[in-house]
Formats: sequence, C-alpha cells, structure tokens
Amino acid sequence: MQRTRVNEMIRISEIRVIDENGEQLGVLPTTEAKQIARDKGLDLVEIAPNVRPPVCKIMDYGKYKYEQSKKARESKKKQHVTHLKEIKLRPKIEEHDLGFKMRHAEKFLKEHDKVKFTVMFRGREMEHLDRGFSLLKQVQERFEDIAVLEKEPVRVGRIISMILGPRSERKGG
Repeated sequence: MQRTRVNEMIRISEIRVIDENGEQLGVLPTTEAKQIARDKGLDLVEIAPNVRPPVCKIMDYGKYKYEQSKKARESKKKQHVTHLKEIKLRPKIEEHDLGFKMRHAEKFLKEHDKVKFTVMFRGREMEHLDRGFSLLKQVQERFEDIAVLEKEPVRVGRIISMILGPRSERKGG
C-alpha cells in the first residue's frame, strides 16, 4: 500500500490546494500551502498524488487516518471468505444418515461455502462403484436449486469425489 505524504514529505514545487471546507484555493507553491495549513493548526495531506499538479487538502491528518481505517474495517466486514467443507459418505449409507449429512451440506451452501462430497470404498465395495456415482448424482439433484456443480464426480483410487458451490444471487438463480 502506498503511504500518504503529509506536510514535509510533499516535495513537489506546486500543488493544487483544497482547504478544510472543501473549497479550492487553486495551484499554490508548496511552501505557501504548508504555511496556510500550519497557521490553521492542521496538516497538508496529499490525496491525489498521480495527477499533475498533485491535489493536497488541508485537514487533520490523525482524523483522516482514523476515517480511512474505519472504511477499511467496514469493507472487510462485508467480505466473505469461501471455505471448502467436506462431507464424507459411504456407498451403503442409510437414508437417515444421508439426510443428516445433507442438512449439514445445505447449511454450508447457504453460508456461501463450497462442499466437497467424497464417497469412500473399502474392500469388496470397489466392485460397486456405480453405487457411489449414483449416490453423488442423487446428492447433486437434491441441491440443484441452491448449488452448482463445480467439479464433476471423479474417481481417484478408492474415493469418488465432487464439489458443489453455492449459487450466486447475481446470476439470477
């Protein structure tokens, strides 16, 4: 992040100055602008360094920094980090157990997290891989109104897995 230049850090010869009330004072020599700020007991803060001449405002720098950090905290509150939650299933899972796990998955999806469903096989269960794929198909159909398929069911060794992500409201459904 670029540091804001204040008072003596501003080295350019001429700057566009805005006073504490938001009114433009025009393009002034930097020394004169610093003196005006000092006389008012305030700081000269560079708010637009990339334009020519740079725009500087006469204000209380401490208050400005506080407002900036407050805005940053507010925007951070509105962000959501998406997590990948995993639900482990077995090919011979009972209906009640499946329902229990589906309620957890639904909660995760409504909280805008992705859910990875894995079906694990042991021993002779490997002969019935079709049960695993049909189970994942059933799960996918159950959540088609609130989730989108992000990764097709894929077999890796003794595990079949797929990933569902939450439907975004912006796409209209």
